[in-house]
Amino acid sequence: MNIIRWGLLSTANINKRLIPAIRRSKRGELIAVASRDEQKAKDYAREWEIPISFGSYEEMLTSGSIDAVYISLPNHLHAEWSVRALSEGLHVLCEKPFALSVDEVDQMVTASKTHQRVLAEAFMYRHHPQTLLAGEWVQSGKLGEISLVRGVFNFTLQEQHRIRLVPEFGGGSLWDIGVYPLSFAQFIMGSHPTRVSGAQWIGETGVDETFAGLLHYTNDRFATIGSSFRSPFYTSAEIIGTEGRLVFNRPFVVLDETRKMIFHPQDGGPREIPVPEKELYLGQIEDMHAAILDGKPSYVSLEETRDHIRTVEALYKSAQDVQIVHLD
Repeated sequence: MNIIRWGLLSTANINKRLIPAIRRSKRGELIAVASRDEQKAKDYAREWEIPISFGSYEEMLTSGSIDAVYISLPNHLHAEWSVRALSEGLHVLCEKPFALSVDEVDQMVTASKTHQRVLAEAFMYRHHPQTLLAGEWVQSGKLGEISLVRGVFNFTLQEQHRIRLVPEFGGGSLWDIGVYPLSFAQFIMGSHPTRVSGAQWIGETGVDETFAGLLHYTNDRFATIGSSFRSPFYTSAEIIGTEGRLVFNRPFVVLDETRKMIFHPQDGGPREIPVPEKELYLGQIEDMHAAILDGKPSYVSLEETRDHIRTVEALYKSAQDVQIVHLD
């Protein structure tokens, strides 16, 4: 097998980002799409020129027509359908958030190991050259000792995306977009925090429409994260060290000509660091192909993914109980 046949589990809007990435990849082919509504699946397949459509998720998973599946269902269905797909012998790329509890993560990982199939979390920005370069700067010591990472992701939620405000579906700004600055902090710090403190504003919807978190890491290092559905679009990140800081104006978004990475040294003026532009979603597809076909470890490890979910759970508990929560 040298070509991975992909299936889309649902007709979610996010698919429009992944479809071109699969088609641009050298070792991937988009074969099928599944929906609970047969006519919707047919219409979607016709619109996106996908060869096969299925009127149920189960039918696609058991069809034998695909090797890997992209799961873009609502958050509360990620774990269930990942386990089902893995049990049918399929590789799984699951959209973030990977799951809604550590227990769910453990079930998914167990299924992956039992059936010997690749399972990965779809954090597309982690595969961008900018993020990779930031990691190299930190690891090489160019910024000195890191003391603080800051990140924020806000936008005004439109009516058509109200599913993100349903509590039982895993709604809320932290689960939806706060996980981006959270995962960035984990990546730069190289581990999960030792303790966290969270605060949230819960709207009439019953979910956090604004969330703020303080994360404490070993050696007195900190990260602050923020997310909100209640402000105009804004995203940024900053890494602060003893020798300078890196500032990112578009750390988590798709192809963007205005993306900049600015280095502010301890001495001298700021300078822009050239970063090649690359389609974010192509990187994660290529990473899946390398894991499946070449046996390479996934760039975002399942251990790191588990820490993402564990930290989110701790932040929510902190916000609800109004107290610091220890992870170690």
